[in-house]
Amino acid sequence: MIHNEPDPNEAARPSGQILTFQLRRRGKPQPASAPPPHAGFGDGDPLDDLALYEDEDRNIDYRHRMMMNVIAVVVVSLLVGLGVWIADTIAAMEKAQDCIMQGRQNCAPIKVEALKH
Repeated sequence: MIHNEPDPNEAARPSGQILTFQLRRRGKPQPASAPPPHAGFGDGDPLDDLALYEDEDRNIDYRHRMMMNVIAVVVVSLLVGLGVWIADTIAAMEKAQDCIMQGRQNCAPIKVEALKH
């Protein structure tokens, strides 16, 4: 059985190509110009660009971050609960209005507890 293994030299070669797009204008066609220079593109090690953000990770206050996460969960839970309550209230009101509009009686029954002797 023959296995197709990737060529290690192939990964080292650049495989991308940058294309420049020009706006189409009505009238005379514009002559093609040289592509604009790309300052900083492909220069140096890409990991050096991430060095700008490394110091930021060291100064994270995890206690404050967790407190903000807890507060966010509480606020979202309250909003979801309030939304469910409003939807239930609107559905109950709609049901009562439908009952009244149909001319029915006893649409909103009054609950009375039985007296014990």
